[in-house]
Amino acid sequence: MDFNLSIPAKVLSGSGVVAKNTALFASLGKRCLIVTGGKSAVLSGALADVTAALEKERIAYRVFDQIGPNPLLSACHAAGAIARAHCADFLVGIGGGSALDAAKAAAVFAANPDFAPTDIYSKPRKAVLPFLLIGTTAGTGSEVGKVSVLTNDETGRKKSISGDDLYPVLTLADPRYTFSMPFSVTVSTALDALSHASEGYCSPKCGDIPSLFAEKAVALIWEGLIKLERTRALPDAALREQLYYGSLYAGITLAYCGTAFPHPMGYVLTENFGTPHGFACAAFLPEFFARAAEFTPERCAKLLASMGADMDSFSATVRALTDLGDIRMTKQEIAAHCARWNDTVPNNFKFSPGGFTKEDAERMLIAKFCL
Repeated sequence: MDFNLSIPAKVLSGSGVVAKNTALFASLGKRCLIVTGGKSAVLSGALADVTAALEKERIAYRVFDQIGPNPLLSACHAAGAIARAHCADFLVGIGGGSALDAAKAAAVFAANPDFAPTDIYSKPRKAVLPFLLIGTTAGTGSEVGKVSVLTNDETGRKKSISGDDLYPVLTLADPRYTFSMPFSVTVSTALDALSHASEGYCSPKCGDIPSLFAEKAVALIWEGLIKLERTRALPDAALREQLYYGSLYAGITLAYCGTAFPHPMGYVLTENFGTPHGFACAAFLPEFFARAAEFTPERCAKLLASMGADMDSFSATVRALTDLGDIRMTKQEIAAHCARWNDTVPNNFKFSPGGFTKEDAERMLIAKFCL
């Protein structure tokens, strides 16, 4: 038995959770920078709720709304500089995974004024400005995790930072903020959450506690994805809530176990073809489950049982939801994409069922996308 457990993030959830807990904002200080991409924060109502809470508690705030998809190091660095100029005591990140990951990076840059953008990957950080997170999508799990995935402006490549200091001091989780997601984003983020739970569950790092979270997550998310695939319509409020809490359960598994090869493989599709992150990762889930069935058969069987699926129905549904038939690559292009792994094997590869290599990656990309 393995009952090791550490979740240093405080999470409060439910409808109206921001308005009900304005005093918690005041406990963090008197000056705040809001980090967001703007669109989902506004459409969801989350930004209005947060600014109302800050005004109620007489907290001076500024809004940095320049975070785009796959957040750039430069934007996070700029947010950190603005936080210092504003003398912010804390940050509030509002949005999907990009905005929440950016808030984590901005908190690092705000507390480490000597950092150039790429120093965040290599230099020891002295401190991190306290930050609070509020999610508006049902997929990333960043609200309950310790990872921030950032895009290097110069190379265009995604790379993550992590650490226990990147857990938020507080997460306010209100499923209502996900209700404004369009259909494609709803599906993509749900697939991302499914990837987090599935990849983590089959990792050698997955003990009893993250296994419980993963089993709960995939049961909630898979039922939702089946409905989305069948109806091709926006979910009702009950299903929105189900998908959101499923993403939080998956996020806790992710925090413990990390991801496997579908994530770095998915980066190839996102960086070079603009494929949304959730679709990009899930594109490799059928192959991931096939390896899991070969190398960790009991885990794979239990995971499918938690979903109420078999291998064929799982693969068919995922492929129907992630139609990437327009992506084509030559063998030469694939070799160039995989060159990123010439010197360093990602931990995501090492913790995949049976292990995973650059050569495995090349063969898989050729089989799926070669002209």
